[in-house]
Amino acid sequence: MTTDQIARRLVALCRTGDFETAQKELFANDAVSIEPYATPEFEKETKGLDAIIQKGHKFSEMVEEMHGGDVSDPIVAGKSFAMVMRMDMTMKGKGRMDMSELCVYEVKDGKIISESFHM
Repeated sequence: MTTDQIARRLVALCRTGDFETAQKELFANDAVSIEPYATPEFEKETKGLDAIIQKGHKFSEMVEEMHGGDVSDPIVAGKSFAMVMRMDMTMKGKGRMDMSELCVYEVKDGKIISESFHM
């Protein structure tokens, strides 16, 4: 797949909330996920597809209720692309929040090798 095809497929899956399918289908086994900063719940850097999937499960367990959200169309440049993801959700023990982040991805050999989130 080209970077553009991967970007459009990722956006389509994220818009339906099918994040794990996106990871299994589009990410390299040795992909890296980088958060804006370390938290008690998450390391700043997560290495490997299995660990990234587990991080997604942990995040889902922290969500009490999803109220809505959206994902922008991707912007593609060479082997990289970005999109904006917004989630309106109630987090367990933390209340409701409307979170927006810039998600940046790098592609190599037809797979996503890194993702980073910027708030």
